Amino acid sequence: MSVTPDNAVRTYLEQHRESFLDDLAEWLRIPSVSAQPEHDADVRRSAEWLAAKLKETGFPTAEIWPTDGAPAVFAEWPSADPDAPTVLVYGHHDVQPAALADGWHTDPFEPVVKDGRMYGRGAADDKGQVLFHTLGVRAHLAATGRTTPAVHLKLLVEGEEESGSPHFRDLVERHRDRLTADAVIVSDTGMWSETTPTVCTGMRGLADCEIELYGPDQDIHSGSFGGAVPNPATVAARIVAALHDEHERVTVPGFYDGVTELTAAERELLAELPFDEAEWLRTAKSYGTSGEAGHSTLERIWARPTAEVNGIGGGYQGPGGKTIIPSSAMLKLSFRLVAGQDPDRIEEAFRGWVASLIPAGIRHEITFGAATRPCLTPLDHPALQAVTRSMSRAFDGQKIRFTREGGSGPAADLQDVLDAPVLFLGISVPSDGWHAPNEKIELTLLLKGVETAAYLWGDLAGALH
Repeated sequence: MSVTPDNAVRTYLEQHRESFLDDLAEWLRIPSVSAQPEHDADVRRSAEWLAAKLKETGFPTAEIWPTDGAPAVFAEWPSADPDAPTVLVYGHHDVQPAALADGWHTDPFEPVVKDGRMYGRGAADDKGQVLFHTLGVRAHLAATGRTTPAVHLKLLVEGEEESGSPHFRDLVERHRDRLTADAVIVSDTGMWSETTPTVCTGMRGLADCEIELYGPDQDIHSGSFGGAVPNPATVAARIVAALHDEHERVTVPGFYDGVTELTAAERELLAELPFDEAEWLRTAKSYGTSGEAGHSTLERIWARPTAEVNGIGGGYQGPGGKTIIPSSAMLKLSFRLVAGQDPDRIEEAFRGWVASLIPAGIRHEITFGAATRPCLTPLDHPALQAVTRSMSRAFDGQKIRFTREGGSGPAADLQDVLDAPVLFLGISVPSDGWHAPNEKIELTLLLKGVETAAYLWGDLAGALH
């Protein structure tokens, strides 16, 4: 396929650039903060705004789907070709809390354009990356002369991603029949940098738990009872100490069963990225690297499973000494999981492992939170190749490299429930400051996202036929 940019697409984008940015600014003015109940009405207003905008764009169907929390928006635009593949785009319209007092230079909900950037909460995460699909599909139609997209195009834009997507899986399961798709495009990720365009190919899953350890019914004197009754704080320390071996591998039996290992080619592709480990450490405010032996830093945070101690407590915490055996102790742990791992199997294995470490006289309870499954798209998947080709066209033929994300998100629910491959199309960069004061989007890159979407539907129509 030619990598020469389609002048018809770029001409259309230039003609509609200002109105598109005006639309984005209008949407950003709605403080759709899902984590703060006082903004519940604003989140609803954001959903209504988007549904109306999608209808204005040309989507014959644009609906607000209620949940037990904040509403989602669903839209659908069937292709005139009945045999066209179906593609579902995912994003979210809720945003993180923001206030001038947090360090913003301007009102976070009054967008400002300066030096080729638009500043405002949600500009990058995720309203800008959702909205570029509206102009992208219109450019697709204008450049091809079509009256409908080359694919059956659907959008699902949730309203609770910034609150952990507590009702998202239920929403997807309830509407499975209407959400069915041959591929899912997630536009809630980013690129390596302004000069290194990349496509994310996977996200890790997540499981987390809290362990409560109970010993005597009350704190007791260590002189009278120490060395003769079990100490729950000591047991907590032993669990933590036993969690990893000398090579920083997790010791829970069966933890690595089924892990999809990196191929030699994938490791080479990761090594091609211009990774500055010293700079990465500075952003982490850390003074050295650590992790599973035999793997690079990028491999550890993107493609290897982990077990982390998030919190530990028990016993006396005040000034000075207090010679007691505490009555209880606690641990909070999280597990980042990779393709091939099942959160349910991890939970079962971990419960058994902890039970084997608990001595007589100590009672324990383990509570797991809701798990997120990992997702991964193989590099040779035809849909992924369509995404990289389309992005390369938008970036003037530049080579598109591949990344993964160490975090977790609801994309795996879409993959799991809909049984469809998940692809990631994001154009945000690390300097955009997701969740931070002065969040912004680079307007040049935002329009590259629009352009990529304009090329993508035609390419996917061929790739998935």
